[in-house]
Amino acid sequence: MWSGTKNNLMKIPGGSRGLQLTLASDHIAASNIVRVLRVLLTSDLSMDKHAAAVSAKCFFQLRQLHRIRRSLDDNAIATLVHAFVAGCMDYCGSLFIGTPKKTMDKLHRVLNAAVRLVSNTRKYDRGLTYIRRNILHQLDVTDRVRFRVCIQVFKCLHGMAPDYLSTMCHPVSRLPGRQNLRSANRRQLDVPRITLSSCGVQAFAHAGPSLWNTLPIHLKNRNLTYNFHAPS
Repeated sequence: MWSGTKNNLMKIPGGSRGLQLTLASDHIAASNIVRVLRVLLTSDLSMDKHAAAVSAKCFFQLRQLHRIRRSLDDNAIATLVHAFVAGCMDYCGSLFIGTPKKTMDKLHRVLNAAVRLVSNTRKYDRGLTYIRRNILHQLDVTDRVRFRVCIQVFKCLHGMAPDYLSTMCHPVSRLPGRQNLRSANRRQLDVPRITLSSCGVQAFAHAGPSLWNTLPIHLKNRNLTYNFHAPS
């Protein structure tokens, strides 16, 4: 798969699927969509196709659970929804960082349907947001993604992540000439500049430090590990 912006893909002879790879006597054709670790990636690096696939899979599970809803109590159905639906949404959920609202809305509809199933409410009943946040204690889709990214940054700063990720998180206090800045005292990270507004904001090197800098300073304390591992 050849990936890049639409303008760069148009420069490839024959389009993004025009060039082929030749290995010995085998010819490998390029594709616009590939699956890597159960994640659908497109040539423009958007997560729209993957969000649609996750949404379809989750709605299938919700329809199956809806058939047996009358036979289960609230705790049992909440456990099943968390296992079959929330777990599917959270898998590689940090990849959705920086995606447009129309893509996130697909996952938001899944979360609303799951809450209606657990709370046994109808589609147009009021108070769905209150039930999700205060009774079921579930984060919104966007907040779930941010939570996952902040957990990864925390692991990078404390030696619990691979080196290729840890090298992307640079505390301002360790940069030459910036140790005395207020950002250094607030335990902020250096945010690199991006060249592409579409793909650059989704890169962990930019999104991770940017989200980490928005957190209150007490959440960045090394001793408060449980704050970053509490169940959503």
